[in-house]
Amino acid sequence: MKVTILQQHLSQGLSTVSRAVSPRSTLPVLGNVLVATDEGRLRLSATNLELGITAWISAQIEEEGSLTVPARTFADLVSALPSDKVNLTVNTRTQSLNVVSGGSVTDIKGIDAQEFPPMPVPDLAEGIKLNVAEFKEMIHQVAFSASGDEARPVLQGVLLSLEGSKLTLAATDGFRISVRHADLSAGVSKPLSAIIPARALNELARIASDGDQELTMVIQPGRGQVLFHLKEAELVSQLIEGNFPPYDVIIPHSFKTSTVLSTSAFLKACKQAEIIARDSNNVVRVNILTGTDQPGRVELSAQSEETGSSEVMIDAAIDGAGLVIAFNVVFLREALDVIKTPSIALETNANNTPAMMRPVGDEEFIHVIMPMHLG
Repeated sequence: MKVTILQQHLSQGLSTVSRAVSPRSTLPVLGNVLVATDEGRLRLSATNLELGITAWISAQIEEEGSLTVPARTFADLVSALPSDKVNLTVNTRTQSLNVVSGGSVTDIKGIDAQEFPPMPVPDLAEGIKLNVAEFKEMIHQVAFSASGDEARPVLQGVLLSLEGSKLTLAATDGFRISVRHADLSAGVSKPLSAIIPARALNELARIASDGDQELTMVIQPGRGQVLFHLKEAELVSQLIEGNFPPYDVIIPHSFKTSTVLSTSAFLKACKQAEIIARDSNNVVRVNILTGTDQPGRVELSAQSEETGSSEVMIDAAIDGAGLVIAFNVVFLREALDVIKTPSIALETNANNTPAMMRPVGDEEFIHVIMPMHLG
């Protein structure tokens, strides 16, 4: 293999695939990145057998070929090279990659490309077309609610459901639920559902650039995999097997009190309260105060024996009875971070039942949050 490529393009490609490299594996080749020519472009691939990422980069190809090289060594070297052309040459006899740029010459020992796990080749004609910008926003609004507990693998995933032209993403860790809907330009003939690891979706949102207009999703029956194809990258992930909890039964459908607040003011108040609350299990008290002779207000307070106390007052439009309820302030902040509308509605029933947050004017996203015990 003989290839000439720009340093910044090679560095960007390695950054795209590097998160799929296995940091610890009994198979040394999984710590490597595959460098191969592919129909006039350079292809970089990495996998840990659960997640695989491929990136294609424009390059001048003089000779075809392939080799796997240690991902960290190669990435560190490329990032240290000057912003100039890089010449890559594979020595098949020594199984090494010769890297030449400017006045530097480096040889990196590799492993034969035949030992690298084969990446799936999708049938894109069977894929489902998604809008990149909208799907990235859906991921940001849902994936953060997935669990990080490896003992409950199903909750580490995001449930993707398709029925007709309606796409739904849902995630829960047992303390909160995020649900986001979207309409597809073309529907599916039969319902489809799959549990995709939240990590895989977060990686997809990371590698999908704003210049990408279309994303193709392929879920092959019986393969237990999902593949997302972009113009210059692909991500493949194993699906999570199991039954996703019936989150619909937890979502309240009626409320005694609806409190409308400024999203930015509520977010700022949560960030202030978190400074104190982080020393007391992140508990904040939300006191919804109604008044006949003055506008409604919400008092957000936190208290810690070690740090002190904090109180922030926010103006609000309140429909219903007053209430004192406690939440994990981190959960409040993370939900507010992904709400883009100027106002949000906090809808409640009692201090021991789930509350719901939703953007005012956007019916496609809801976030359910469980209250904490009022000590």
